[in-house]
Amino acid sequence: MKKVMVGISGGVDSATSCLLLKEMGYDVAGLNINFIEENDKENIDAINVCKTLNIPFYHLDLYNDFKEKIIKNFYESYNSGKTPNPCILCNKYFKFDKMLEFALNNGYEYIATGHYAKIEYSEKYSRYILRKANNLAKDQSYFLYQIPKDSLSHVIFPLEEFDSKEMVRKKAEEGKLGVAQKKDSLDICFIPDKDYKNYLINNNYVKPKVGNIILSDGKILGKHNGLFNYTIGQRKGLGISYSEPLFVLGFDFNKNNLIVGTEKELYKKEIIVSNINLLLFDKIDDGLRLNVRIRYQGKDNPATLYNLNGKIRIVFDEKIKSPTPGQSAVFYLDDIVVGGGIIE
Repeated sequence: MKKVMVGISGGVDSATSCLLLKEMGYDVAGLNINFIEENDKENIDAINVCKTLNIPFYHLDLYNDFKEKIIKNFYESYNSGKTPNPCILCNKYFKFDKMLEFALNNGYEYIATGHYAKIEYSEKYSRYILRKANNLAKDQSYFLYQIPKDSLSHVIFPLEEFDSKEMVRKKAEEGKLGVAQKKDSLDICFIPDKDYKNYLINNNYVKPKVGNIILSDGKILGKHNGLFNYTIGQRKGLGISYSEPLFVLGFDFNKNNLIVGTEKELYKKEIIVSNINLLLFDKIDDGLRLNVRIRYQGKDNPATLYNLNGKIRIVFDEKIKSPTPGQSAVFYLDDIVVGGGIIE
């Protein structure tokens, strides 16, 4: 019997994944990982799911590692004018690295999570590939592109065929899982109130410093109260007036200036990405045509990719709005994840 360890958060997706895998005949265990200092050592919902299903429960405390890898990157990004995506880094370093290591060391061949995506072996490419989920509205392949490619053969996504969240909840109800109607958690796990600005200030991760708000031509329009308070493309909350709507275009950290301009100035024809992770190919050939998504709920944009000294230059067929440094650009071939990188 194949053994699989499921990352169980206490939510309905991971709980249903445990149920499905058990019904498929796997030897299943649940692993709850603690990333948050305030979190108690026993996630009651996760424990109860494992009791209901009569499967082993494991707990792994990774708060110190998480603080060093994820939280540090989070505040350093804001201090350098970037907008980070901590969930992508967490998947890379913890859910599909540390978790897999823990599972293998405890005799489990596979790990599984409640993500909406697909992994399968491709005869065409002679490797395991990551694909979009059936439920495109819930598809999370964008967040998963940084999974180490050698880990794909050990990963299972039991929810890959589910077409709606309602189907998942129904399955959980049938399995008498107490979390069947539990609300989804959409927040950054270490900032449950969603207020990242207060989080950064209260933890002394940033020091607010007043500076100038300037037009892209250099004209001073007003004052800002700290560059970390703003993101590329932001319109509301600038506190300035002008003859037409203005948006955040970027930052001049040397002079502590917030640069603003008109909406048309947000559109870019090309971007550079670094920290590349490739899943489908071992390298990107110059001139490769792919679709590129620059935000989770954005659309796939046709583009041409070029190598650039370990980075990738992406030239879009049509200009795209507000590519944001620190966010990810993910490359797709049809519904297959080719790879991706961090926007510079």
